[in-house]
Amino acid sequence: MSPRRTFGATWWGRAWVEALEGRAKLDPNRLPRGRTYARKGRVSALDVTAGEVRAFVQGSRSVPYRVKVRCRKFSGDEWSALLDKIGQQVGYMAALLDGELPPELAAAVDLLPGPGDLTPRCSCPDSADPCKHAAAVCYLVADEVDADPFVLFLLRGRGREPVLGQLRARRSRAKVVVEEPGLTPKEAFARKPSALPARPPAPPEPGHPAALGEPPAGSGLRAEVLSSLAADAAVRALDLLTGGDSAPLTREEDLARRGSSEVPEAWVAAWRRAGRGGLAALRESWQPPRAALYEARSELDDADLPGETRIWRNRLTRGEIQLRLGKDHLWYLFRQGAHGWLPVSPGARSPLDVLSGQ
Repeated sequence: MSPRRTFGATWWGRAWVEALEGRAKLDPNRLPRGRTYARKGRVSALDVTAGEVRAFVQGSRSVPYRVKVRCRKFSGDEWSALLDKIGQQVGYMAALLDGELPPELAAAVDLLPGPGDLTPRCSCPDSADPCKHAAAVCYLVADEVDADPFVLFLLRGRGREPVLGQLRARRSRAKVVVEEPGLTPKEAFARKPSALPARPPAPPEPGHPAALGEPPAGSGLRAEVLSSLAADAAVRALDLLTGGDSAPLTREEDLARRGSSEVPEAWVAAWRRAGRGGLAALRESWQPPRAALYEARSELDDADLPGETRIWRNRLTRGEIQLRLGKDHLWYLFRQGAHGWLPVSPGARSPLDVLSGQ
């Protein structure tokens, strides 16, 4: 049984849920139904803009309900006070640039919704505040906050770039040059370097890319495609960090790995079954040492397979199976199908090993 879907993978995402269920003073009778709707995937086309969240929610009717949840925007004075608090600590801005919301900053500036801050509206006939459809949308805002804590700022009226731009302007005006005694080059080189800190452990799962805005009109780019590429890069980075294949991928290999329609379906299938080595064995033929081929032929003979063994370059074919020796010195078992000869599984060090795994 799969674990129940929760909301708020980061502490700031959980803080949104806690505010939603506590201090926001929303109808407690509708929130549980909203959680159920959110878990069942009833919400679509969720869009967060300045001070507002819009989405469609599939209810009992065939036509989805239109939901709009407004969040009270900060006044100019409130923004000024908030930016002053952020500017007091250099580390706050660095954390925000890294996609993090420090707990001490959240404690100093109240971005979370309080009583009367959220105004849900839905096209359904339910007059509750909120109805279950609007409640489902409110819960899914936690996912947006998980991906990018700047969503909390956007709901208060200003997005990432305006906030960071105003912080930079404030720091520029307040910058003070502090005179510090310098070092001569000789003194600097004479200093003993500190020991490198221990490398932190790899994260348990790939990170979540920050939410992306819409690309410039006419660029030919789409936000969902860029987000998909960013998520794929996070998966690839974690694989490299934890001991995966560190060799850079060619364009064709990467397209096959991602299942792109720009390469033949056989390449995609080969990658999924046997990885980089299997794809190479599918695409390449070469002349290995004859002794390796004769040894493989002997293994096929011992397997009592029907037919005669035919040898061509790095390939031995007998009946419905084929052994291919890759340039990585691994043997790959191929079988014939709708897309021709395709690898069955990852390679093995010996023909016997790859045959025993068939």
